[in-house]
Amino acid sequence: MISFNKPPFVGTEFQNIQQAIDNLKICGDGAFTKQCSEWIEQRFDARRALLTTSGTSALELAAALCHLEPGDEVILPSFTFSSTATAFVGQRARLKFIDIRPDTMNMDENLIEAAITPKTKVIVPVHYAGVSCEMDTIMQIARDHGLRVVEDAAQGVMSSYHGQALGTFGDFGCFSFHETKNYSMGEGGALLIRDEEPIEDAEILREKGTNRARFFRGQVDKYTWVDWGSSFLPSDMLAAYLWAQLEVADKINDDRLASWQGYHDAFADLAEKGRVELPTIPEGCAHNAHMFYLKLRDLEDRTAFIAHMRERGVQCVFHYVPLHSAPAGLKFGEFVGEDRYTTSESDRLVRLPMYYGLTREDRETVIAAALEYLERS
Repeated sequence: MISFNKPPFVGTEFQNIQQAIDNLKICGDGAFTKQCSEWIEQRFDARRALLTTSGTSALELAAALCHLEPGDEVILPSFTFSSTATAFVGQRARLKFIDIRPDTMNMDENLIEAAITPKTKVIVPVHYAGVSCEMDTIMQIARDHGLRVVEDAAQGVMSSYHGQALGTFGDFGCFSFHETKNYSMGEGGALLIRDEEPIEDAEILREKGTNRARFFRGQVDKYTWVDWGSSFLPSDMLAAYLWAQLEVADKINDDRLASWQGYHDAFADLAEKGRVELPTIPEGCAHNAHMFYLKLRDLEDRTAFIAHMRERGVQCVFHYVPLHSAPAGLKFGEFVGEDRYTTSESDRLVRLPMYYGLTREDRETVIAAALEYLERS
């Protein structure tokens, strides 16, 4: 069976983990944690990056730093993972789901203003498949209405919009280093902070409500409990695993882009004939080949395709069930406007195997199996 995903592994992870053990520092904020954070800051020109235990916890930190009051509203797409929503539900905000663009599967920036009310406080663009939302428009709307922006860039590490890294536009950006992402520490993430002012509050939240970070920098002679917080620090052994991949980030990125382009070229003729739709990369967007998907005719076509691929030894998966139709979505929010594309497009989308180290032979097997189905039906 050709798996849908294989966690990235480059070969030096064990060596790094052993070094973390030898350093006698396997808890959070050890040497590897600092290396990873500094790499993110320098590579993406981020003011501050804090490693977290997950992409979810990065979103939770960002939501807490928005200082929401019960009943404040947050605008987000329904086509996203539950973590995007639950981070703000935890702050007792009300969710306002809007429709997506069918080309990128990202939130439709032209629908944001219609969803804004006096209670709106935050816009949450989700960069689906590592392809940027229309950030110029979104940031201008945020400025015009005095709103915060939290970028869910879980899938967007190494992607950019007009040359600027995803996750660095909004007040806060959130990365994921889950095993399904391009760079992984098993479970992990990072919070990117654009401005200086929230950094100390973020450190306190992340360090169990203490000013421990200031103590380690020599800014106070002892640390103490100063506010609410929790433990959002990943083990340095996990950071050691991630560091091995960040050291060869471009190699991983190039490998994935080659696989993505191989898929794209293979299905281009069928796309021209209208049998499938391929991912769209808008002008000015540089993507990271986080995934390759096809859009089939409808739910029935997709279901049959997935079954066919499984029979041929290839694992393909669909993606999110729209949040506004889920029990929690109905409880914590509502859809604003018409659901023209969110449900219908999500029913059509299927993801092909995509991971670092996907061999040409396996990719050709995937393509051959897919073409066998698509060309006969």
